[in-house]
Amino acid sequence: MSLKEEFIKLLERDKEFRYTVAGLLGYRDILERLEKHDQKFNQILKELEEHRKILRKHDEKFEEIISEIQALRKDFLDLSRRVEVTIGSMGRRWGTDLERMVLEIFKEALEEKGITPGKVEKFRYKDVDGSITGVKGRIIDVNILVKNEKIYVIEVKSTTDIEHVELLIDKAKTIEKILKKPVQKVYIVTVNIDKEAYQRARELGIEVIYGNLIT
Repeated sequence: MSLKEEFIKLLERDKEFRYTVAGLLGYRDILERLEKHDQKFNQILKELEEHRKILRKHDEKFEEIISEIQALRKDFLDLSRRVEVTIGSMGRRWGTDLERMVLEIFKEALEEKGITPGKVEKFRYKDVDGSITGVKGRIIDVNILVKNEKIYVIEVKSTTDIEHVELLIDKAKTIEKILKKPVQKVYIVTVNIDKEAYQRARELGIEVIYGNLIT
């Protein structure tokens, strides 16, 4: 049995392991928090710079503090970039496997909704002439479940923001045009979702299955 197969088996059998993996998949939340801290650093530096103009002639030590903060900010940005590169690389390597992993993590919650993760299929469509989406070459990439001839659209994300929610509604409408059948229900399955996105999803009638609500 391959390492990937063993990993999937653990997800299927071990509930505690699934939630541990869910926590690890929250790296994108780390990036968002790093970005907020970076904005705070910029504000602090701006204020310190204003004070520096007043005090530089009287306090040489202040220059050292500025230098230390700038060095700290540089290290902070380097860390942020490394985390982002790591996440991007992981996403490129795993692709569909990562989505399958998220589905397995929330397997019990999905089954309560009548959704069997193993029956969820990847749907990819290229609108070559633009007749469906209005844009030539646009690619529609989403997960669907066909059950009793009814179609369910399922978006799987490690982290979901309001933009993902808005785009998902457009995807669902496009799926209806392509398959010429109405979409019965739209779901978002995500490890993390911000509060604004969650509220918008409820407004649009999208059902959300999630691990963490980011406020």
